[in-house]
Amino acid sequence: FVECFILSGYRRLPCTAQECLASVLKPTNETLNFWTHFIPLLLFLSRFGRLFFLGGQDVPFHHPWLLPLWCYASGVLLTFAMSCTAHVFSCLSLRLRAAFFYLDYASISYYGFGSTVAYYYYLLPGLSLLDARVMTPYVQQSLGWHVDCSRLIAAYRALVLPVAFLLAVACTVACCKSRTDWCAYPFALRTFVFVMPLSMACPIMLESWLFDLRGENPTLFVHFYRRYFWLVVAAFFNVSKIPERIQPGLFDIIGHSHQLFHIFTFLSIYDQVYYVEEGLRQFLKAPPAAPTFLGTVGYMLLLVICLGLVIRKFLNVSEFCCKK
Repeated sequence: FVECFILSGYRRLPCTAQECLASVLKPTNETLNFWTHFIPLLLFLSRFGRLFFLGGQDVPFHHPWLLPLWCYASGVLLTFAMSCTAHVFSCLSLRLRAAFFYLDYASISYYGFGSTVAYYYYLLPGLSLLDARVMTPYVQQSLGWHVDCSRLIAAYRALVLPVAFLLAVACTVACCKSRTDWCAYPFALRTFVFVMPLSMACPIMLESWLFDLRGENPTLFVHFYRRYFWLVVAAFFNVSKIPERIQPGLFDIIGHSHQLFHIFTFLSIYDQVYYVEEGLRQFLKAPPAAPTFLGTVGYMLLLVICLGLVIRKFLNVSEFCCKK
């Protein structure tokens, strides 16, 4: 498997598991792909460990109020863990290479849905945009429309998680299909697909445009927009293949675009953790309703089953196991 503009540093195929593990300490073009997500994995393990067990919260780690945080934390940790696994063991065999990268795509979708679950319980209830008592008079004064926003807001709340669930499955299917010969621009397609679940955060962006989010919740405002800045930068490197496109061979081991993509996605999640944690603190001050097991962990388990079926389907089709 030869990546565009990467001329050297490849491992042989097939390798043994021991050779794969040993390669993380050798100068290959996958070495820093591993370390740029393994170090963040350790950092987030420590952070979530302190938050759940040493954070000094008034509620124990198994309290229902923390179920959305468990969903979110599992998504963050799983996406970094699967990325590390895929990059280390991608040269065991053709079929395992495909399986690991399918699992990598599935873990990103799982993380995206876990983020939506955390938003749904910790961030969205605090937005004026989703408060009918605020929006109904706002619409009347701004547009002159006499509309009761309560039904629209109730419909949105009812649809957020089901739509995000379907989007997670659809994104995984699209990413798996991007590894076939019909896809001329797989990296552009995967970048677009990875961006799609971010649309579930649109209410926060609209809140900042219509209301004084910077004044009311500066932590959310600053870290939310900085997160999206990092994501734009990450997408640029992932699609453009800069800097190796400019000087093929010079950045084979250190500094190629996928390593930069990893670094900036880590920074984006680092900022996201800040405002999710702030949302949790605000939620614990006056929780509107206790999250249910079915509405949080139940959704995540069902998603795991669906994503597993998607991966199984693609692994059973030989053409999906032979492209990078």
